[in-house]
Amino acid sequence: MDLTDQSGRFPDQIGRWPITVIAVSRPPRQHADDDILDRAAALFARRGFAKTSVQEIADAVGLSKAGLLHHFPSKDALHTAVTVQADGLAEQVLAVADRAAEGPERDRATVDVLVDIAFAHPGLVALLLSPAAEEPAPECTSTAGDAALRAFGIAPGEVPADPTRVVRVLGALGALAVLSISATELGTTTTWRPLVVATCLDALGHGRPGAPATPSTDPEA
Repeated sequence: MDLTDQSGRFPDQIGRWPITVIAVSRPPRQHADDDILDRAAALFARRGFAKTSVQEIADAVGLSKAGLLHHFPSKDALHTAVTVQADGLAEQVLAVADRAAEGPERDRATVDVLVDIAFAHPGLVALLLSPAAEEPAPECTSTAGDAALRAFGIAPGEVPADPTRVVRVLGALGALAVLSISATELGTTTTWRPLVVATCLDALGHGRPGAPATPSTDPEA
């Protein structure tokens, strides 16, 4: 007679079945901090830094005010941490871009990492786009924006003779920002991801495999 159950366990000598204990791993402290920072960034974007209270941030992440202050001792500390996080993400983008020479492959790699970051940090993306975040002015706005431009080979602040590349890059970044926020709000990041990547590549002029070429606007072409 087979006394084992479907999982292969067997009873002890007096017929007791062993208790299965499922280990549930709690997210590391860094994951919790990242969530707090992104929720804080979203509130700073929506309401502005001065009008956002610590209690509102705590409510957004499901913590008490004291619990939130255990992670970050003040609202100023939160704002500083958001800026540091944005700077770190900007360095990640540049590191990926620097692995390839300028061209389609570098653009694709840059788009891929930007999409992943935007999906993982929608609050930060909203902050970078929001005019409400001017008090105090978020240093990460210029830092992250400049890094994104440099990753695509654009020198921030310079006006090139041919504006085509700049317009394409800005169009791709704008589409990425809007679509990533929408996808996060709708819970469609998985299904939208390839579409967002394709849209950004279209904006950059690379198109999708098998897609018809964009008609030329040059009257002499």
